[in-house]
Amino acid sequence: MLTITQALVDQIVAHARKDHPDEACGVVAGPAGSDRPERFIPMLNAAMSPTFYEFDSGDLLKLYREMDDRDEEPVVIYHSHTATEAYPSRTDISYANEPGAHYVLVSTADTDGAGEFQFRSFRIVEGEVTEEEVAIVEAY
Repeated sequence: MLTITQALVDQIVAHARKDHPDEACGVVAGPAGSDRPERFIPMLNAAMSPTFYEFDSGDLLKLYREMDDRDEEPVVIYHSHTATEAYPSRTDISYANEPGAHYVLVSTADTDGAGEFQFRSFRIVEGEVTEEEVAIVEAY
């Protein structure tokens, strides 16, 4: 289960809406070993595409060095889908290389009649996708 604050959910959704119609992407870092997302880090979608996201390799290297210096790890890796439901695509699954991370997808398309966006979380390990419950809290 992903436990995340309402403030972080709001930041992720705002980023997805801001970058629409392109996919948005980013990371929420947390203390190593804690499974607690704390530091919101919006990233640039280097692909600048409405159907695909790609972290800039230089930005990603800089981020991982910074997290290492701060004794953090990527707790949440997020991106948006602009025209489809919030479910990992084959490409998303092939790029998922952090088995300990929660992969959050936000859809800015109303694909299910449930409202303006979907916010879902998945574990992706060795190509296997498992949806998990999301608990949104005010504070940890």
